Amino acid sequence: MTERAEPFDANAAAELEKRYDSGLQVREHGPILAKFLYGFAVAFALYHYYTAGFGLPVDYWHMGIHLAGLAVLILTCFPLFKSNASRRYNPDRWWRFGNVPIYDWVFAALGVLGALYLGFSWQGLDWPWLGLQLSEQALRQGDPAPTDIFFGTIVVVLALEMARRSIGPVLPLIILGFILFALLGPYMPIQILKHPGVDWRQFINNMYFPSEGIFGKPLWIVSTVVLHFVLFGVIAQRMGLGQFFIDNAMILAGRYTGGPAKVSVVSSAFFGTISGSSIANTVSTGSLTIPNMKRLGYPGHFAGGVEAAASAGGQITPPIMGAASFIMAEFLEVPYSTIVIAAIVPALMHYIGVIGIVHFQAKRLGLEGYAKDMLPNLRQVWVDGWPTMLPLVALIWVLFSGNTPYMAAFMGITLCIIVGFVSWRQPLSLAIPIGAASFVSWRYGVGNFDVVQTGVLLTCIVLGTIHRRERKAWRELFDSLHLGVQYALAVGGAVTAVGIVVGVINTTGLGFRMGALVTNGARDMAETLLPLFAWMPTALVGDAFSLTSLQLFLSLSLIAMACIFMGAGLPTTALYIMLVSVAQPPLAQLGVPALASHMFVLYYGVISEITPPVCASAYAAAGIAGANPFRTGISAFTLGLAKLMVPMVFVYQPAMLIVLPEYFTWWKFIHVSLTCATGILMIATAVTGYFLANMGVISRLAMAFAGLFLVAPGFTSDMIALALAAPVIIAQLMARRDQPKVTTAGE
Repeated sequence: MTERAEPFDANAAAELEKRYDSGLQVREHGPILAKFLYGFAVAFALYHYYTAGFGLPVDYWHMGIHLAGLAVLILTCFPLFKSNASRRYNPDRWWRFGNVPIYDWVFAALGVLGALYLGFSWQGLDWPWLGLQLSEQALRQGDPAPTDIFFGTIVVVLALEMARRSIGPVLPLIILGFILFALLGPYMPIQILKHPGVDWRQFINNMYFPSEGIFGKPLWIVSTVVLHFVLFGVIAQRMGLGQFFIDNAMILAGRYTGGPAKVSVVSSAFFGTISGSSIANTVSTGSLTIPNMKRLGYPGHFAGGVEAAASAGGQITPPIMGAASFIMAEFLEVPYSTIVIAAIVPALMHYIGVIGIVHFQAKRLGLEGYAKDMLPNLRQVWVDGWPTMLPLVALIWVLFSGNTPYMAAFMGITLCIIVGFVSWRQPLSLAIPIGAASFVSWRYGVGNFDVVQTGVLLTCIVLGTIHRRERKAWRELFDSLHLGVQYALAVGGAVTAVGIVVGVINTTGLGFRMGALVTNGARDMAETLLPLFAWMPTALVGDAFSLTSLQLFLSLSLIAMACIFMGAGLPTTALYIMLVSVAQPPLAQLGVPALASHMFVLYYGVISEITPPVCASAYAAAGIAGANPFRTGISAFTLGLAKLMVPMVFVYQPAMLIVLPEYFTWWKFIHVSLTCATGILMIATAVTGYFLANMGVISRLAMAFAGLFLVAPGFTSDMIALALAAPVIIAQLMARRDQPKVTTAGE
């Protein structure tokens, strides 16, 4: 290899995302409608940006406006049936306006009316000329008026349809099952699932009126947090943070064995801190790293698997975690910083697993790193790129200062605009940093920002204005806002529908019924399996195979499998809300700490990103690599094995999460973290068949079991792991000593 790695191209990455992300595959519009929808999406983004900084309307109005915008954009952009023909522009049909059929315009209009009706009728209506006389909403709660039922039914039906169009039929079918469960409670075939049931009138009351169903916490969080961080991630990449991440990843990892693959892992970890989309992460870094990995000598399916596995880690990487961290903090009613700190070590374990397999595979294949002259210059990278870090600094500082997430996003986006687009050559644009400085000063004056926070933000604004880095065209900012809204459509459609799941669970108590069903089933299975382990001496295994321990392990396994299956193809935010509503109650009944159980369901849910047959990130990586999609998915799943094991670790040993004082001691934390990381690396050697030299089948099996025992918390399991691994390590040292010495670049 002699050529230098190509620079990051945000526009090329956006085109790749449109090819592989079904949420971006929208119908073509006529020129007039295309301009209108572009402007509508930009206005939609600017509304959320403005309200994040200057104050949100009352919740039912804010969520109603958000839902109305989703209805317009989803129902006009996504066709009724997904096919190339339905998306293609055909101006010759009289019943289409701008390539949108009349019925979709009707659906969109009904969606807007249903979304805004609550706001107009909240204080009551007295419109005798329309025959509408309604009391205020508080008096109609539990006794909805006919118009409430009408518009509520429209919103429920269109919520399912918007989810189906934007992410596919799986989620709506699951939600239909929940609806049937609510309506047909007395007829459930399993006794524990039977309940009195609700009629359609009461069902709509619970799903439509705020706080329980569609207008509940999920939609509130999406409309106040998720969209804002999606916008921040897109704008930050466009203004240069993406290139800065890739350059630093090259400097950190490029010169070592298997350089391009390690660059892929490190750059994807960096991207994961700002990106809420695994596919966006995959194509952003993979468009550069996958071709380089193939040129180095990695098989195409492995190169794609590395990128997919590393990129899927973005959903569990602080601070954004696909926006799930903000929802988790809201559900658990804990500070946001608690979630971030708890997520650090588990996310690190995932990347240790990926980079371990990458390293040992490169050693086995004899692959070198980048030559020194191919790597970026550290000084030049930071001289040119340091301003791009200012928005991330501002965002994280505001977050950890106790402000709301949407205020943090507001300041992050504002700094992105200042750093990336404000120029001294355009004097009018200087109004933006002046306005931002005035805003920060005003917030300080009213007591919302303290002295240190104000000083940091004002410094970021000044530095972001005076730096000499090249500015982007303003058109790119509007394109970024438009693209960010496109990203948010699938999430918004899915979360709106998931609100029905939350409403059904609150109405029927399904969570506790499911908990009892899982724990009772696991107990029956444990009683059946218990005799198989009765011969094991208690002095050696302790209570690892007691009835209680087996029940817990089987319950965790059943819930993990359910999370993986339910998570197929769903956006992280919607997935987490649904899983935590259904799967967390059983864990609570088993005594698992609330934070550990929430993290558990999130981890196993997002594993679906790299679990065949539905693994969108792996398929996107396969498309870039020109490899077999299923084989790439298998490679990605293998590389992500650490993500599969770590949730079990922090359930059994919550000290890994740091923030649970009743479980945390420094000894426990250091012990579980070190043994887990070492065990993951042992499993990496077993997967690749190489440690210090090539390994045979018996050695690989021994290292695999040793790794599993080492990952499992406990002193006894550590001793078993040592006994299994010691002969293999000795044999590897002897084999390494007998090998001829070869010097490779970068070592």
